[in-house]
Amino acid sequence: MLAIHNYYQQPGGEDQVFAAETRLLEARGDEVIRYTTHNDRVESLHSLDLARKTIWNEQSYRALADIIRDRRPDVMHAHNTFPLISPAAYAAAQDGGIPVVQTLHNFRLLCANGLLFRNGRVCEDCIGRTIPWPGVVHRCYRGSLAASAVVATMLLYHRARGTWQRDVDVFVATTDFARTKLIEGGLPPDKIVVKPNFVEWGVDSQAADDEAERDYVLYVGRLSAEKGIRTLLAAWNASAGLLPLRIAGDGPLKDEVLRAAADNPLIRWLGYQPAAEIQQLLRGARALVLPSECYEMFPLVVLEAFSAGVPVIGSRSGSLESIIEDGKSGLLFTAADPAALGEKVRWASAHRDSMLSMGRNARAVYLERYTGAVNYQLLRAVYARAASHRVECRREPARAGEVLRGGPT
Repeated sequence: MLAIHNYYQQPGGEDQVFAAETRLLEARGDEVIRYTTHNDRVESLHSLDLARKTIWNEQSYRALADIIRDRRPDVMHAHNTFPLISPAAYAAAQDGGIPVVQTLHNFRLLCANGLLFRNGRVCEDCIGRTIPWPGVVHRCYRGSLAASAVVATMLLYHRARGTWQRDVDVFVATTDFARTKLIEGGLPPDKIVVKPNFVEWGVDSQAADDEAERDYVLYVGRLSAEKGIRTLLAAWNASAGLLPLRIAGDGPLKDEVLRAAADNPLIRWLGYQPAAEIQQLLRGARALVLPSECYEMFPLVVLEAFSAGVPVIGSRSGSLESIIEDGKSGLLFTAADPAALGEKVRWASAHRDSMLSMGRNARAVYLERYTGAVNYQLLRAVYARAASHRVECRREPARAGEVLRGGPT
């Protein structure tokens, strides 16, 4: 299997999933060929060169074509191709005769910033538009008109070329919610399957100890507006009777978190914490809180909490409603509503036994659905589906007027 990924400058969930899935396959005897690049390279590229590579990177095409010719993998699984690998990777695989799987970790194929989030609110202005011009006008990618125009051009070019329709055999969405949005954005419904993320933290361990104090609520993640950090801080500042809040993470709103921690003794900022420390923090938490205001796809931290037997207090945002069962594996509240969040946390603070029961339920859900063993079988089924689709495509006669392969001239 050929696995490809463009690493981000700020490591996140997509990078973790790429690493976890490739390790999972290798641990079960599958050969994995990795083709990766890193966004640190962006700084060394001229803006015009970067724009060209974002739309079609001929170097990626040739490198992948060579790998496919020499190594003959049975499938190519792409995680992130933006911006340096580019969709040219799909054509290299198809021209080499191997099927393509693309996991969609965000909404980049519909939205310049990949989040469907703008000016502090969910934004679907570009969904359904052939030309995603609102993303350019509003400078949705990195606050830059030029950079947003490049992303929009990439999307427009590959829609016109038929890349998503022809060169990808299977798209993987992580939840039904994400699949629905991707279909609304124009991706072919028959090519989108749902496969959740997974973690292997807690397979061989017990859930968090019911006898532990469980005397705080934990937030783990990026400190940014779309993650609901301001709502989180406002809830603790406006509500009485809450457990202490511990915040692990870093990001652009760090200073606001530091000020809130200085003013409110219940709030404590821990900074960035490694995975081992997060595991320890979860074992002592009454609940994990996830106040996201963007459409979440499938945050790994939810599975990390479930694996530790910790329920999740999450917003009704994106896929979270389909992952967290209200009253069973956690509690749900209205996104961007500090009072609603405060009410749920106050209830959790007063009902320790009920939260422990939810944690046990969460652990059971994790073991049933989100372990590596379960995910391996799902991955192999996705690859088999992609191979079957490629065989069917070979049987179809060429269509008159079909766009030729290759990049822009």
